[in-house]
Amino acid sequence: MTDLPPPSSAVSQPDPSASDVAARRLLVVVCTYNERENLPELLPRIRRALPEADVLIVDDDSPDGTGRWAEQQADGEDWLKVIVRRGERGLGGALKAAIAFACRERYDFLLNLDGDLSHRPEDLPRLLDSAVQSPDPPDVVVGSRYVAEGKIEGWPLHRRLMSRAVNGFATRVLRLPVKDCSGAFRCYRVAVLERLDMTQVRSDGYAMLEELLLALHRAGAKFAEIPITFADRETGESKLTTGETLRSIRSLLRMIVR
Repeated sequence: MTDLPPPSSAVSQPDPSASDVAARRLLVVVCTYNERENLPELLPRIRRALPEADVLIVDDDSPDGTGRWAEQQADGEDWLKVIVRRGERGLGGALKAAIAFACRERYDFLLNLDGDLSHRPEDLPRLLDSAVQSPDPPDVVVGSRYVAEGKIEGWPLHRRLMSRAVNGFATRVLRLPVKDCSGAFRCYRVAVLERLDMTQVRSDGYAMLEELLLALHRAGAKFAEIPITFADRETGESKLTTGETLRSIRSLLRMIVR
């Protein structure tokens, strides 16, 4: 068993914002495929950042044993949940499974981040604070690379330009009220996710990130963005291949037509 930190001990006089967050059920979701090398570092960092949260790993039966490793870590740990999807693959389907789990188990907030350490788990409390402490609390908080003070580290220029172009096009054409619609670092209010007809959210790949925002926007959800630093992965291979990029663009075009 990986040495994971225990929950933080309670303080005698917690501030109101801390107790407000602690009263809510939190689920941190990580969708994985071949992330066996990254999870041993990622899970303890999530645990330290949000010790009151449960963590759900949704793995697409990774050949490198990510799912088996996660199941071993979850043995005897109530806070760690694992779903291994056999015969299925794709970020869209994995995220749908996570949403179904969060709704079924009556969580209050679902927080999502990548499994490759490109998102800093230490930013999870900022994401949650924005959802809870704002005067007009949003239903969706997006960790954004494209608002003031948002950054990308480690990407070559051509990848930065392509991401900017796709995001700009998608947000304008789909009329999404955010600047970063393709990043996975987000916090969702589960009560709003429950209002969606997920059978109408059809993307099974990375385009799920845009389509889910579109469905939430049409359902009347309120949005907010906070700046984050996104760092390119150091270990493992990116799942966003040229083929997956083209598939996402086709899905985006279908959304526009619909």
